Amino acid sequence: MEIRNIAIIAHVDHGKTKLTDALMRQTGMTKDDSISMDSNALEMERGITIYSKNTSVFYKGTKINIVDTPGHADFGSEVERILRSIDSVLLVVDAQEGPMPQTKFVLKKSLELGLKPIVVINKIDKMAARPEWTLEKVQELFIDLGADENQFNFPVVYAIAKDGIAKKNLADDSKDLTPLLEMILEKVKPAEADVNLPFVFQPFNLAYDNYLGRLGIGRVYEGTLKNSDKVFIKKHTGEIISGRITKIYTFEGVSKKEATIAEAGDIVMIAGLPDIYIGDTVCAEETRELLPAIKIDEPTITLNFLVNNSPYAGREGKFVTSRQIKERLEKELEVNVGLKIDFSPVDHYEVRGRGELHIAILLENMRREGFELQVSQPRVIIKDVDGVKHEPFEELTIDTPQEFVSVIIEKMAGRKGKMTEMRPEQNHTRLVFEIPTRGFLGYRGEFIVDTRGEGILCSEVIGFKPYVGEIEKRAVGSMISGETGKTLSYSLANLQERGSLFVGQNIEVYEGQVIGNTSKGQDMTVNPIRGKHLTNMRSSNSDISIQLTPPTELTLERGLEITAADEYLEITPKSIRLRKQLLTETDRVRAARKVQ
Repeated sequence: MEIRNIAIIAHVDHGKTKLTDALMRQTGMTKDDSISMDSNALEMERGITIYSKNTSVFYKGTKINIVDTPGHADFGSEVERILRSIDSVLLVVDAQEGPMPQTKFVLKKSLELGLKPIVVINKIDKMAARPEWTLEKVQELFIDLGADENQFNFPVVYAIAKDGIAKKNLADDSKDLTPLLEMILEKVKPAEADVNLPFVFQPFNLAYDNYLGRLGIGRVYEGTLKNSDKVFIKKHTGEIISGRITKIYTFEGVSKKEATIAEAGDIVMIAGLPDIYIGDTVCAEETRELLPAIKIDEPTITLNFLVNNSPYAGREGKFVTSRQIKERLEKELEVNVGLKIDFSPVDHYEVRGRGELHIAILLENMRREGFELQVSQPRVIIKDVDGVKHEPFEELTIDTPQEFVSVIIEKMAGRKGKMTEMRPEQNHTRLVFEIPTRGFLGYRGEFIVDTRGEGILCSEVIGFKPYVGEIEKRAVGSMISGETGKTLSYSLANLQERGSLFVGQNIEVYEGQVIGNTSKGQDMTVNPIRGKHLTNMRSSNSDISIQLTPPTELTLERGLEITAADEYLEITPKSIRLRKQLLTETDRVRAARKVQ
């Protein structure tokens, strides 16, 4: 049987998963319309792909292996390593938005590897769709990225992924994805499959099973593999480890199927090798040359994970000890290769990741599993390159109504952002900035307020550049509870005039907990549990009810954005709280004097 190996790549929310789901339905791999590649609870809630997944469909006697990749920049490392194991990509582009930051990132990587993409212009049914303009912008992007003549002459398919429709020309009448499937068979070369050579395999992803241990997902480049075969794991450090295969799985639809043999050209999952890692060469002969290494993107931010020691610690979580947190982080390292963790500090674990969302997804999974912990303020990773300090930079692409352009440019300038492009679109303006990650941290919430929720912001890490010096951001202070108890509406009504609150009435708070922001930019200790002083005198206004402004919801991402250097974000299965590292005002004053 011939095999075609492809990956579906695109910017977030351009329709990769919808297209994969439709391909599976129309080829009979799934019968239930509710079954989706985004099966993880967080993926379904957020509507984005977080983890790359494998599937396969069968069409006209050909097996088509498909890898559905994440679209968010924080998970770009997942995309980069997958591209080495496939023979072509479907580049999905929104017919209204056109190429976006992650489109540029994934296309650049695929072109560098010599792949020839098939461009799918999706969502052509949108009211504001402009497929001809989108095709023109994609062609410009190919030129900018240095595509050769063969790559530039890419085939194009127009699609409505949610309805399962594809067509080669906009005027064509189509009711299904047959034109796309035909294009794949026509334009994607069959996977090279010499089964007579000794076995060679390279994993591009990892999985974990409580019974089987670590699993390697990758492509069989040469030969065949059977259960119980002895193999060698060759690492780029020069280390060679022998092992024996215990299970082989192939992919069919959304499930994996146990197999007795894996042949060259196929993408499979193998078990029995606890020391396998992404980019290793797994082979039948110890003398086999290494396959080219798979590079993993460097982390850009770091923060500390600590045991929760707040006054309310242990109320909600099942796993609260340092040992339990360490075991969970070690398990995460089995599959999350973009993560780096230093376990050597005594009182905390230093976790490094690709961005705030990358870390937030890990924390959200941990709290849902019953963990309690607290984390420090995210900090960027500074590198020394030839004696010069370098820091990570990001490219921001902002789509905003015209009336908000000036305030965005002003905010970006204050955060050391440099505008590289500004152009009018249909009913908005597109701005592109290069900005240090330090300056970008904490801006998303401000951006939503500045654009009244009408702006779209996307980011992509573009590498390390020389350090730009100190960055002054808009200063807001912390409103700190000086008492422990339940909040009262009378007290909150007075406090809401000083800034924005994170808590409503009748909420338990403790001394040292941050319950809001102060607009003047200075920390302020307050009493949110103070009630109205009662007297025998009557007032004509005594019966007027107190009107409280709804509090600002403290979500995980927002908490990571606004945590100050002297604060911790407390994370439990049911609550997210912000607190000072030193809970009493006396301790904070004493610490401030020492610094001076």
